[in-house]
Order: sequence, then structure tokens, then C-alpha cells
Amino acid sequence: MERVMQLASERAVVVFTLSSCCMCHSVTQLLVADLSVNALVHELDRDPRGKDMERALLKMLGGGRGSAAVPAVFIGGKLVGGTNSVMSLHLAGELVPMLMNAGALWV
Repeated sequence: MERVMQLASERAVVVFTLSSCCMCHSVTQLLVADLSVNALVHELDRDPRGKDMERALLKMLGGGRGSAAVPAVFIGGKLVGGTNSVMSLHLAGELVPMLMNAGALWV
């Protein structure tokens, strides 16, 4: 969990993903391509400690068997959640202000 929190604090927006996850790609595209956020995208399957970090993320997200640990989005060092959380915030108009407060967006 320490490694996850260390990485989460390195940038205003950090996204933990798996390279083969389509939902991870969708969330990353929303943040990076659509909203122009300079996010740190950390692919867990390319990290030697990725499995341990995936378990830590699953625990942080409160997931059990069958739950997904990725994508996991941190904004301003705080865990926002996965795809549902990010998309819900975006549709409610709350994501952009949150990104602005974290210093990830300049308008």
C-alpha cells in the first residue's frame, strides 16, 4: 500500500491500470485525451510489484471476489475510485472542478 500511496502523491492525477483493460483505456482517454490532464498512468502488469499493488488497490476500493482493482484514479493524492466513480463525477459536472482544485487543469 505504501508504493501505491507514494505513486499517488507524485502527480495531481494518477491512474492505475492494466494494459489489456478496456475500461482502464476509457478512463485514461477521458482524462488525458478529452480533458488534457497530464496524468501519471501506471500499468500494473508492467511493474514487478504490480500484483501486490493490485491487491492493495482492491483493498482500498473495498472490493471482494470478482471486483476490479483497476482502473483506480487518484486526484490530489486521494482515491476517487474506478470507472463508475469517475464517469459519475464527469456526468454530474464535478470532475472538472475537482481536477482544477488539484492543479491538474488550467482553464
